[in-house]
Amino acid sequence: MGEKKFVILDRDGVINFDSDNYIKSPDEWIPIPGSLDAIALLTKAGYPIVIATNQSGVNRGLYSLDTLQLIHRKMLNAIQSVGGKIEKIYFCPHRPDENCACRKPQPGMLQAILRDFNLKSDEVIYIGDSFKDWEVAQTIGCEFILVRTGNGEKTVKQLPQNDRTKIFDDLSAVVADFIS
Repeated sequence: MGEKKFVILDRDGVINFDSDNYIKSPDEWIPIPGSLDAIALLTKAGYPIVIATNQSGVNRGLYSLDTLQLIHRKMLNAIQSVGGKIEKIYFCPHRPDENCACRKPQPGMLQAILRDFNLKSDEVIYIGDSFKDWEVAQTIGCEFILVRTGNGEKTVKQLPQNDRTKIFDDLSAVVADFIS
C-alpha cells in the first residue's frame, strides 16, 4: 500500500461482533478475534485510524449516549491495552427515518472526517462489512475494503458484478495484506 494512508473503520461487524438487537451495553461489546491486534499493527505501522459507526440505538431509546460512551471507553481501553490507537470515534445517533446527513450511507460522517483531518478522499481507506459502508465509500470516492465478518457475507452478494472491491475474511487478514 505504498504511502501512508488514513484508515476509517466501521465498528460493529468489523472490530466487534454485531447483533441484530444492537450492542446496548459494555458487556455486549465483544471484539472479533484478532481485530484488536490488527488495529495495534496498523498503529505501529504508522496508520492513523478513526471509527465511523451508525448508532441508531441511541435515538431508538435502546441505550443512552452515556452508555454508548461506556461501550466506546471499553473498546478504546481494549485497543490501547494491545498497543493500538484510535484518533477519534465518529457516530450517528439517528434513526433511518430521521433523514440526517450523517447516517451511512449518507456521506456526512465521512465528510466530517476528511474535513477534521484535512484529507482528500484518495488518502483514505474505509474498511467495512455492510452495503451502506460500500455505498458511502463510493459517494466520497475513497478506497473501500470489505470484510466477511458481520454483514460481510451478505454484502459480497450485493456488490455490482464488475465491482473491484477487495474482500478479506476479517480485519486481521486485511492488515496482514497491508503490512506484508
